[in-house]
Amino acid sequence: MMLAVTKGLAPSRASLRLHVLCAFFGLASFLWGYNIGIMATIYVHPGFKKALHKPDASHTGLITAIYYLGTWTSYIFISHPVADRLGRRWAAAVGVFITCVGASLQASARGPNSYTMMIIGRIIAGFGVAIVSTSVPMYQSEIAPKEKRGRLVVMNHIGLIAGLAFAFWVGYWMSAWKTPKGNYYGWRLSVMIQYIPSLIFILGVNFCPETPRWLVEKGQIARAQESLAFLRDADPNSNIVTVELDEIQANVAQHRNTVEEKWTALFTHKPLFNRLWRAALLQFMAQMCGNTAMKYYLPTIFRSLGIEHRLTLMIGGIETTLKIGCTIIEMFLIDRIGRRTSLVVGCVVMGIALLINGALPLAYPKNKNIVSDYTCIVFIFFYTFGYSIGFGPAAWVYGAEIFPQNVRARGLNFAASGGAIGSIIAAQTWPVGMDTIGSKTYFIFMCINFVSAFIIIFFYPETKRRSLEDMDGLFGNYKPGRRDQQALVEDDGSDVGREHVIVQGKRSNDSS
Repeated sequence: MMLAVTKGLAPSRASLRLHVLCAFFGLASFLWGYNIGIMATIYVHPGFKKALHKPDASHTGLITAIYYLGTWTSYIFISHPVADRLGRRWAAAVGVFITCVGASLQASARGPNSYTMMIIGRIIAGFGVAIVSTSVPMYQSEIAPKEKRGRLVVMNHIGLIAGLAFAFWVGYWMSAWKTPKGNYYGWRLSVMIQYIPSLIFILGVNFCPETPRWLVEKGQIARAQESLAFLRDADPNSNIVTVELDEIQANVAQHRNTVEEKWTALFTHKPLFNRLWRAALLQFMAQMCGNTAMKYYLPTIFRSLGIEHRLTLMIGGIETTLKIGCTIIEMFLIDRIGRRTSLVVGCVVMGIALLINGALPLAYPKNKNIVSDYTCIVFIFFYTFGYSIGFGPAAWVYGAEIFPQNVRARGLNFAASGGAIGSIIAAQTWPVGMDTIGSKTYFIFMCINFVSAFIIIFFYPETKRRSLEDMDGLFGNYKPGRRDQQALVEDDGSDVGREHVIVQGKRSNDSS
């Protein structure tokens, strides 16, 4: 009896394989998070300030923002061709490698051109991270069954947050190295530590299967069947594999050679544009909610509350470590309560936290009330909880699941470019705003969160428990005409020509 109960509680082999694969790809997201978190710690490192000739707030903001110019450029021109041509797993590996190239330039910044080297390194790292940040959730969403897709794609964000947390603790450890060598090498070693997980990922990706949906898109049906059988822990000819593979093939065939095949269809074809603007706006809001500032300037925020340098790094490490726990909670909630509820609750919690952090320093300026300062710290942790159950994981889950297979890479990358634009604005706004209007800067981002909650409630349909092949019903009834049919209509503007297209389309549907 006990054996039967234990067996019932234990995850199946298929479930275990999916979780292991998604966790492993979270290692690439770990690199993404580490790149962001380590910059937050080295901005306050005395050796970094000396190497870059004491950059002011605007120069520091440019170092942050230029990274997102790199990600935006990659999202638009580089990331989606890599994911479509090489596949999701190899795209992630390429992104990791490019990120390491950028990191090497950053770590070697010195001399009169150190600032230029840092800028170039940040742009290159942005190229790589853009590829990682889209290929990983695509991989996870394309191998997951619909019932567990939200949970498995959230592991992308867990990897990101784990990288952020580890970066803060590395910064904290390096801050204790106060010798002249420590000042010179400490922040550089902090940047180079990311080579270790990068090497593990690049070597390990060889042993991971490619997604069945990408393989079907490329006409590799036998490999797709083999991959799907492995992922579902079933015989290749079993009913569970055959039915899912047939659904994937039917969906790919439906979208192939249609008017949406060109990238411009994302903007001109209404069912696709319905998805694109929602995913892009979601990514934009996810960065304009204050998240970018919190990631990069958290130690600076704590220092403004009168906290000593090393202690700011320790609190930052604790805060980002707690994010991991909050995101794990979201991992189990997102498929139950849905994407919309997660996003709205997260926005409200973040908005309230930012309201408190903006109001208390105005009521008790210059750190004259220690209770006020500690209350601000507590509500920064509340902000962390709101982001971890909302925009952090859910924006990527939503964007990774709503696009058709043949434009998923392009759609998600164009959408993610909206996040890059938001990050550039937020990264430049925050340090300058804090220098000029102080804590009133929080109110700007507070308003963005409350407006975002309103937009999500009224304009975003729920996608939980829907298969990737079942999204057409939410974003427009997808009945595209084929290119040859479209050309016929364009050549013959008469009603007869249109009627011919309709009849041909009907015959094609009937025969299938």
